[in-house]
Amino acid sequence: MSAHVPDPDPDPRNTSRPYDGGVPPGETPPGESSTGSGAGPYRPLTRGWAKGPLVLICLLALVCALFFLAYAVMLNF
Repeated sequence: MSAHVPDPDPDPRNTSRPYDGGVPPGETPPGESSTGSGAGPYRPLTRGWAKGPLVLICLLALVCALFFLAYAVMLNF
């Protein structure tokens, strides 16, 4: 006794579509919807850095520049 196995990709002319706009045979439908649900409450983005870290980085850069300037002056004497 042999079992009949249907064709996994039938001829589209011989298949009926259950509803208009369906996925044609042989095509994979999307795995998930493209509309997302919000992940939490909306929080507007803030602009730029806070003043404290920006001042600290500038002071650190100034101290490094002064150190290397003093080092270069000391090498010339």
